[in-house]
Amino acid sequence: MRKVKTKNKLNPVLTLMLIATPLLLVFVSLFFGRYSVSPANVCSALLRPGSVSPAVLTVVRQLRLPRAIAAAFVGASLSVSGAAFQSIFRNPLVNSGILGVSNGAGFGACLAIVFLGGGLTVYFSSFAFALLAVVLSWFAGRVSKVTSTVSLILGGAMVSAFFSALISIMKFLADPYSQLPGITFWLMGSFASINYSHLTAVIPMALGILAVFLSRWKINVLSMGDKEAASLGVDVRKYKLLVITGATVATASAVCISGTIGWVGLVIPHIGRMLIGNNNSKLIPVSISLGACFMIVMDLIARSLTSSELPIGILCAVIGSPFFVYLLKKKKGGTVS
Repeated sequence: MRKVKTKNKLNPVLTLMLIATPLLLVFVSLFFGRYSVSPANVCSALLRPGSVSPAVLTVVRQLRLPRAIAAAFVGASLSVSGAAFQSIFRNPLVNSGILGVSNGAGFGACLAIVFLGGGLTVYFSSFAFALLAVVLSWFAGRVSKVTSTVSLILGGAMVSAFFSALISIMKFLADPYSQLPGITFWLMGSFASINYSHLTAVIPMALGILAVFLSRWKINVLSMGDKEAASLGVDVRKYKLLVITGATVATASAVCISGTIGWVGLVIPHIGRMLIGNNNSKLIPVSISLGACFMIVMDLIARSLTSSELPIGILCAVIGSPFFVYLLKKKKGGTVS
């Protein structure tokens, strides 16, 4: 039994790398941006804030640091949610927004921009409607008081389509000069407006990630199918609800501060499978680290590549999709299918 457990555990060196790499990238991202700041001034701003100019202090501590932290947690949330959903739904095309989270959050944001004046109401409204979308998906997928995997996915697809239509209505009703640009930019995803007040969303993101992480052993069993999992003594309803709730809270919290970023939750888990296989006891922590690293790098490119910031949702798709095709060709489809 000892040998089996050791096989299923991550190597201590790899565990250290998974923890250290996102932290290192957060630190490194502070050195780069459109506003040039020397490495010495960056370190001084972090360790001795009184020794640098107010401009440097603002750039490093008020602009770059909070958005790097937010990017790390958003990437981790989306990727771990995608990995969990792909496993329990046994579908490689599932992503973190499969239960309508992204479109529900999008409608909530549009509603706040058009009727509530925008501002902080956008975050509260998008989070509330993201959770509502998942609840509606759950009830839409119930057939004869039983929620099967297929019916839940179908329910999520229907709810996503419903909220997508509502988003189109909000775009039609929005003022084309003052409100529509805000809606469009939010739906493309961005960390441009992130500050420390938005980092309160890190708490539910961390709780959602923790719920999935602690359930990673049970996700292996759930991925075998409901009947097989029940025959092995796993409370299928309890753990499926726990994983879905954790992944939903993590995704909803991420989307409400970053906008719609759809690519990460689909592909990052597959890249993790290419590296370490399908065992969720390893895949979940690897997905957390890979997602955080990927999003930090994408945010750095988004704010540094051009004079005007690129929407990160578009950038993720433009850069990530060809890279994934390259990996798919290199592995000849092996662990992705």
